[in-house]
Amino acid sequence: MISFSSFKFTLLPPLMVGCLMAASASNFDNYFDITWGDGRGKIVNNGEVLTLSLDKSSGSGFQSKNEYLFGKIDMQLKLVPGNSAGTVTAYYLSSKGSTWDEIDFEFLGNLSGDPYILHTNVFSQGKDFHTYCILWNPQSIIFSVDGAPIREFKNMESIGVPFPKNQPMRIYSSLWNADDWATRGGLVKTDWTQAPFTASYRNFNADACVWGASSCKPTATSTNIAWFSQEMDSAKQQRLQWGRRTT
Repeated sequence: MISFSSFKFTLLPPLMVGCLMAASASNFDNYFDITWGDGRGKIVNNGEVLTLSLDKSSGSGFQSKNEYLFGKIDMQLKLVPGNSAGTVTAYYLSSKGSTWDEIDFEFLGNLSGDPYILHTNVFSQGKDFHTYCILWNPQSIIFSVDGAPIREFKNMESIGVPFPKNQPMRIYSSLWNADDWATRGGLVKTDWTQAPFTASYRNFNADACVWGASSCKPTATSTNIAWFSQEMDSAKQQRLQWGRRTT
């Protein structure tokens, strides 16, 4: 179930920077650090799965070891199942500093049987893993769920709309309590008898430019990378428009 009633996209003035090429990866131990939660975030199954949990004392979160500037980044997420009211799971890219860029998926929990609200769409219960993809290149940012595009943010700097293209970003995710606003404007509170709440992550893949090793500027070399110039074809444009008409 998808609705485009909510869209979160934060863009602040960028600084000029450069980046490097990197390869794909899937072992969480090698590519991510648990950054907070006092043991509530865990990497398990020989590095193949990462879990975040939330109880009444604290949530948890992680971040990537690398920073990226442009790329195609996939992650499978299994959201908090059942009654997730009051919880928020965020999966996003963000740069540093007081003028940061940010590209977000943000999931607002709900009562059992009601759909999750994803900022850019509404997606039903968290019983299974789904693949969330951010394709970010100098032309556009495309958000996809299970291969279906749900939002395209085109580079429209020519008419004065800021676009993130100069600041490298890390991948972040966190699970926390926000029952003062997350579900029905704060009317529905977190049911702590259901705790701990758990979100799970697997099959991370980053075909992206990693900050710091060698050049990944828009030169003849980098433009040979498929995702660097990729845009939605007519079939995906039609699928995106169909999704909007049917919500």
